[in-house]
Amino acid sequence: MEPPAEVVAYDESWPLAFAALAERLAPALPEGARVEHVGSTAVPGLAAKPILDVDVVVPSAASLHAALEALASLGYVHRGDLGIAGREAFAAPSGSPYHHLYLVVDGSPPYRDHVDLRDLLRRDASARQRYADEKHRLAPLLRTDREAYVEQKGAIVEALLREARQGKG
Repeated sequence: MEPPAEVVAYDESWPLAFAALAERLAPALPEGARVEHVGSTAVPGLAAKPILDVDVVVPSAASLHAALEALASLGYVHRGDLGIAGREAFAAPSGSPYHHLYLVVDGSPPYRDHVDLRDLLRRDASARQRYADEKHRLAPLLRTDREAYVEQKGAIVEALLREARQGKG
């Protein structure tokens, strides 16, 4: 299935679609693992590509192998870290809604990046608007050069992460 190549207005069905995915995933996961909705579709009111981002969060690296096996049993195909150390990516099973699924260790840098950005965008309307404006500006690249879209969006993500972490630790 080809990923959606557009940025659309927030859709009230996204949390419901995430809940259905989480309900399917949770029983198969190892003890202590949890499922979190991250990414733009987890931020009410934020324009986004209509792709859910899902983190399967395990309590420690010792739980990774069991989680990998659990996800494989559900039809997920492991794709490696795709260039981001500490974040394992998976292709969704055929027939499921298009989504990105990542396996991360609680507290790891990739997990913190996902949660810190999501939480900033949920609480700060100005940050949310700046991010939406940049995604709309870059949206034409989704049809012609998806890698350029991701690369160029990285600058605002980094700026927002710095903002989210000001005053922390």
